[in-house]
Amino acid sequence: MSRKLTKDREAIIVIVGFLGAGKTTLLKQISTYLISKDWNPYVILNDYENAFLDAQQFLEQLEPSCLMPLNGSCICCSGIGELRSYVNIIPQREGGITLIEANGTSDAVSLMGFLGVGIEERFSPPVQVSVVDVQNWQRRGEHNELEANQIQVSSLVVLTHHEGISSERITEVKEGIKRFNPLAEIIHSDQINAELLSKLSPNQNKADKLDHLKAHWSSCSIDLPQLPDERLIEELCQALPKSIQRIKGCTEVMGRSGYTYFERTPDGRVRIRPFYGVPTTGAKLLAVGPGSQPELLEKVLKERLMSHELH
Repeated sequence: MSRKLTKDREAIIVIVGFLGAGKTTLLKQISTYLISKDWNPYVILNDYENAFLDAQQFLEQLEPSCLMPLNGSCICCSGIGELRSYVNIIPQREGGITLIEANGTSDAVSLMGFLGVGIEERFSPPVQVSVVDVQNWQRRGEHNELEANQIQVSSLVVLTHHEGISSERITEVKEGIKRFNPLAEIIHSDQINAELLSKLSPNQNKADKLDHLKAHWSSCSIDLPQLPDERLIEELCQALPKSIQRIKGCTEVMGRSGYTYFERTPDGRVRIRPFYGVPTTGAKLLAVGPGSQPELLEKVLKERLMSHELH
């Protein structure tokens, strides 16, 4: 029997989606909304190299005791026991709800199959929400199968990066999603509301099995010095090979107070914004995807710094 989102039993909502699709942005949106409706969210974030960077950005909304970064483990296989253990020790609280963000290459079907086993009775069965980047959906080349896997057992699919996209493309994406998962509800990212969340229940769609090795990607990180300006951040991100699907980091920029966060999404766009607080691990450059090696990151950083000095 499916269970609805109620305040007498804590719901678990797992947010999945391809690298750069907008999972963390959606997670912050949902958290803010739930808090405004007197819910008490607990957030778990999983990432390859440094989940602490994203977790710190939630301190504007949540107390540190309501945040758990899971760093480096693959929560859809080897890290599932650790994830399940963390869920089971989440403190009971009035209006509790648990939100889990999986890393961007998770085998989402396996994750939901494993996570639902061994969760304490005070929790409802986990429900999955997928984030789909409309602009890049199924334009991932060899990674299309992984992206499709990430929507097949989701109860709700949230479309992001749809601004300025043609209605024909949006229709094409919706039809593609329905072919993989005819049972999912599909909405735009600005349509999240309490009534919608309250209706979520586990999806019983029959999913295709993924070769799990396709969900295991290389990753690495290096320390960053203070950088002279934002232009070098852009150059650094663009100089790294396109085979590296995800680049992000946090650093100090000369003449600017505080830290600066940056990311390069799989479509090559670079976004730069202020970072909340001081990163607990110091300034970092992180890379996820084929070819991610510390030596490469160090080489490109050195070249960009030398080029900047010459000019």
